[in-house]
Amino acid sequence: MTEFSPLQAEIHKLIRSSGPMPVWRYMELCLVHPEHGYYVSRDPLGREGDFTTAPEVSQMFGELLGLWTASVWKAIGSPPMLRLVELGPGRGTMMADALRAVRVLPPLYQSLHIHLVEVNPVLRERQRATLSGARNISWHDSIDDVPEGPAVILANEYFDVLPIHQVVKRETGWHERVVDLDPDGKLVFAAAADPMPRFEVLLPPLVRAAPIGAVFEWRPDNEMMKIAARVRDQDGAALIIDYGHLRSDAGDTFQAIARHSFADPLKNPGQADVTAHVDFQALARAAEDVGARVHGPVTQGEFLKRLGIETRAVTLMGKTTPEVSADISAALKRLTDSGRGGMGSMFKVLAVTEPNLTSVAGLSDEPPAPGDETA
Repeated sequence: MTEFSPLQAEIHKLIRSSGPMPVWRYMELCLVHPEHGYYVSRDPLGREGDFTTAPEVSQMFGELLGLWTASVWKAIGSPPMLRLVELGPGRGTMMADALRAVRVLPPLYQSLHIHLVEVNPVLRERQRATLSGARNISWHDSIDDVPEGPAVILANEYFDVLPIHQVVKRETGWHERVVDLDPDGKLVFAAAADPMPRFEVLLPPLVRAAPIGAVFEWRPDNEMMKIAARVRDQDGAALIIDYGHLRSDAGDTFQAIARHSFADPLKNPGQADVTAHVDFQALARAAEDVGARVHGPVTQGEFLKRLGIETRAVTLMGKTTPEVSADISAALKRLTDSGRGGMGSMFKVLAVTEPNLTSVAGLSDEPPAPGDETA
């Protein structure tokens, strides 16, 4: 990371010429600016990158999603052609592990057409190398470009990088949160001068009762509605795994990650991953609004345990050295535990299907048990 990123100069110029910039626009520029966007020009994953995702932690994660794909394929009548779609597939690790698992079902493996939705040219090359042995594989810039047909859509840590809108509660109402320049030319958060008219009537009751100074954030529903409408009309299921909260509430979760540590999201734009927590209640509501069926959410730990990750870990440990067994045990703990460093409770899992699919593996239609809703 440099002290003054190329994108920072451009954002300064835009603010000086056009005024304060909404948070969603700032986040969009940071991530997908054509030249300087974080996700346009680098491989951010792994020990040498800025963060590690579940597929990079252990092969078990992708293998279980492969078996989950098989269960959906059987549930929808084992169609002779299934599109296996991954949104934001990273290095291709999760897809490679999933494909290895589904090889045990040759009729399914032969039916698969792989579609990877990826805008990063660096990662596309990594995916090509990782999946060099795969057949029937295509890359797309958007899910809109994926051909029609029954599909299983996998989205692991995809929604958290979609730009968020933020508003701040003032005595005069809810004001859009913006990024501005202070007198010293430093990027700072501020609020638009005028409140958003009649905004409060759109808010969940819990948010309406928030105190002055509270921040509320949301993402437009269009991406979730697009996915839900596809599985509603063309059969199949979508599986969304991300970190976030189970119910819509006030709170500022806009953050930056660089070198596996939290960073200032307004410093060095374009050189750190900027994200925000996913509102799973909003995702479920958007899917139901277009007539799809929602299953879950449940925590990632619960989902993986229901799919048999503990049994899989024992099997793998029985075939290797004590040193590798210790690594497998540590990976299991990280994927399923709720403690410090664990992904088990912070990450949630939600499935969306066509209306007649009444159950899917690892999930149920029952609401999650009471607990820490914002974990």
